[in-house]
Amino acid sequence: MSSSSSSFISLRLFFIVLLSFALTACGSMDGLLGGDETASQDIPSKSMKNHAAVAMPDVYSADVAEQILRDGGNAVDAAVAVGFSLAVTFPEAGNIGGGGFMTIQMGGQSYFMDYRETAPLAATRDMYLDDKGEVIPRLSLIGSKAIGVPGTVWGMWEAHQRFGRLPWQDVMAPSIELAKNGFKVHEELARNAARSVRTFSGKTNFAEYFAALEEGKTFKQPALAKTLERISQLGPDGFYQGRVADQIVATMQKTKGLITHEDLASYRPKWRVPLTFQWNDYTIVSAPPPSSGGIALAQLLKMYTALSETFEGVEHNSAQYIHLLAEIEKRVFADRAVYLGDPDFGTVPIAALIDDDYLRKRAAQVKPAAISTMADVPPGLESPDTTHYSITDRYGNAVANTYTLNWSFGSGVVVEGAGFLMNNEMDDFSAKPGAPNAFGVVGGAMNAIEPGKRMLSSMSP
Repeated sequence: MSSSSSSFISLRLFFIVLLSFALTACGSMDGLLGGDETASQDIPSKSMKNHAAVAMPDVYSADVAEQILRDGGNAVDAAVAVGFSLAVTFPEAGNIGGGGFMTIQMGGQSYFMDYRETAPLAATRDMYLDDKGEVIPRLSLIGSKAIGVPGTVWGMWEAHQRFGRLPWQDVMAPSIELAKNGFKVHEELARNAARSVRTFSGKTNFAEYFAALEEGKTFKQPALAKTLERISQLGPDGFYQGRVADQIVATMQKTKGLITHEDLASYRPKWRVPLTFQWNDYTIVSAPPPSSGGIALAQLLKMYTALSETFEGVEHNSAQYIHLLAEIEKRVFADRAVYLGDPDFGTVPIAALIDDDYLRKRAAQVKPAAISTMADVPPGLESPDTTHYSITDRYGNAVANTYTLNWSFGSGVVVEGAGFLMNNEMDDFSAKPGAPNAFGVVGGAMNAIEPGKRMLSSMSP
């Protein structure tokens, strides 16, 4: 399946429920990819139990995932290979200079990998405020001060070391080939890049690396290929130490960024307990803090169920349907702003926030025929610039991975000589309590900037 990141976001709620069903359905997968390998791949199977499946943002990542699975890799092998290949072919969101979350179902057990970016050690609570205490426009979005310490490379390595079957070099090989030999540019990528060249003009070095993207033409990235080769040879040491680390720090120093060698050397991903909850007949496994996504999903679904009579007979995506969802979401984002943040820097009351009785009371506050006041709960919108992919393998395992640079093409800063984009995830912190970020999301003290802290997210693989 090929889709843009924005179209995926509109389907996220449906797809997660679908994936939870798929996790149940694929528990007995014990055959080979595509069933009987002697049978024609063009003939659909009557049963899904012998099939692997992938859902990808572009055709290149779909091909990479399929090939890894055919070569005997499992869902994690394929997820890692795709993560690096999207850094080449889907640079709007695919990355090695950003971070994300990975929910894994392996051997019947659920796991969650947090490889979210962290605030640099030199970051301060008021770093985006002027001398009057007001937020400086776009300082947390464009340029090197917007960049958090990237986690993708460490996260992919950690997942692979724990669960991968194929050698590390094998899962890295497709991305190196795509960077070295190039790929044909899709019209949407060319259009997005052209728009971003204008956005970042005079502010970053984005155009030096990506102005050449042209629809239908082959785009090669030799500098990125060399970076990926070092990661292939050295694992995370090929990124967080040595030549690539030097290139990152040199770029930061040149552009007044904050990331240092100490920031890179001290970064580590974290295994966390997945958020698990019951909804109707499903067990849904999703993202815990520092993502708000899993909690938000639980609240949305449970309040939707509590209001099932109110939704009865309401046409999908009609004005009344959108009104009711907006009323639910106001309450979700009100809780998000006050209670959620990095659990290593404060206590997040997860159980209380997804408690059935609590959510029934919250749902009862919804006004079916009137708009609730927005004075105390400003609206929050989800980013269209993040990408997701899902994989199930022939062994019955599954991976749902969401990762991002935040904005399309992140901060617009490319690491000189290394060829990859850096994120602008610092905007996901609360620059000032009560002030909305680029997506209209309001945060509070729990999500204030602190050195080494992970910024709050809404990603919910």
